[in-house]
Amino acid sequence: MAEKEIIIYTDGACLGNPGAGGYAAILIYGKARKEISGGFRLTTNNRMELLAVIMALRALKEPIGYNISIFTDSNLIVQAINCNWIENWKNKNWKKANNEKVVNPELWMQLDELVKKYNPKFIHVKGHNGILENENCDKLCKKAASSPNLGIDLVYEQLTEN
Repeated sequence: MAEKEIIIYTDGACLGNPGAGGYAAILIYGKARKEISGGFRLTTNNRMELLAVIMALRALKEPIGYNISIFTDSNLIVQAINCNWIENWKNKNWKKANNEKVVNPELWMQLDELVKKYNPKFIHVKGHNGILENENCDKLCKKAASSPNLGIDLVYEQLTEN
C-alpha cells in the first residue's frame, strides 16, 4: 500500500429485496482498520450498496492528499462513476437515457457530492469470489440486516406508501 492511501471495501445486502437490509464498509489505512455497518427494517439492495459507499466516505477525517480506492461488487455504482452516468443523469434532471427516472436520486446526489470532495477511484470486484475484505463486508451487511431494532429507511418507506 502506498503512503497516504486509503483502501475501502463496501457492500450492501437485503434479506429479501425489498426487505431488511444492511450496509458495511471496511476502511484500511496502513495498519489501521475501521469497520462500519448499519441496517434498516425495509429497504433495497441497491440502496444499501449506495449507502455503504456514502457512509464510508463520510467516515473519512482528512481526505485531502490521500489516494482513496473503493472496492465494490456493485457494477451499477462503478459504472455510474467511471462511465459518467451521474453527470448524464444530472444533466437530464435525474433521468436516464431512456427518460425514466433514476432510482434513489437522493442517494446518488449524496454520493456525487462525496465523490467530488474525495475523488476516490472505484474498482469492481466480483462478489462471493473469495476476496477476503469483500467477504467480510458481506458478513457485516447480513449481520446488520439481521440485528434487532433496525432503523427506518424513511425515504424508501415513504416511497412505498405512495
